[in-house]
Amino acid sequence: MSPADIAAASASLEREPPEEALRWAVQRFPGRVGFATAFGPEGCVLLEAIAREQLAVDVFTLDTGLLFPETVELWRELERRYGIRVRGVQPSLTVAEQELAQGPSLWQRAPDQCCDLRKVQPLRAEMLQFDAWITAIRRDQTPERARAGVVEADPKFGLVKVNPLAAWTSDQVWARVQERDIPTNPLHGRGYPSIGCAPCTSAVRPGEEPRAGRWRAFAKTECGLHGRFTSKPPKES
Repeated sequence: MSPADIAAASASLEREPPEEALRWAVQRFPGRVGFATAFGPEGCVLLEAIAREQLAVDVFTLDTGLLFPETVELWRELERRYGIRVRGVQPSLTVAEQELAQGPSLWQRAPDQCCDLRKVQPLRAEMLQFDAWITAIRRDQTPERARAGVVEADPKFGLVKVNPLAAWTSDQVWARVQERDIPTNPLHGRGYPSIGCAPCTSAVRPGEEPRAGRWRAFAKTECGLHGRFTSKPPKES
């Protein structure tokens, strides 16, 4: 698609429900659309919509080997509830093999490198089979996502990126969850509004931003999938 075609598609879908963006992606790129989910509430909303609409989307998750047990159980529950398979895409190295090669707890010393090994590189390899990928990002989540279009070019992976929930708020997401009784991670009710790998995710304290619990020891807000790495040296305690 040309930049003009992408801009036109994004503008036409801006005020449409997410199902319209999903249907557009499947029709525009038949058999070549993937959805990478980390099982946040936004991802669960989109997974339910894909199943409800019976859309031909290859759904997968980056199984880093460091997921919370609650996340793994939600993964299985969503598969059971909606009769849809969510493929687990694993890094080339297990956590134990990474420790042998890089030393223990790489995420504590070099989180960008750990994210690259366990998330970005596996996703880049996976993207070779797609022409478009669907994400669950919203504009109000981080400054790096503030300009996300419903449809946009993704130069990092060389394909079209579709963000059906780009314009949605957190309240809209949770309203859909309640309306359709969509399963979500129980950790959300324990102070974890944003959930990633267990070693790099902590509960959020009152008054903090929703993603404050991600990579708390570092000035880092992205794992590198949707923007550049943003970590700096560890914060002083």
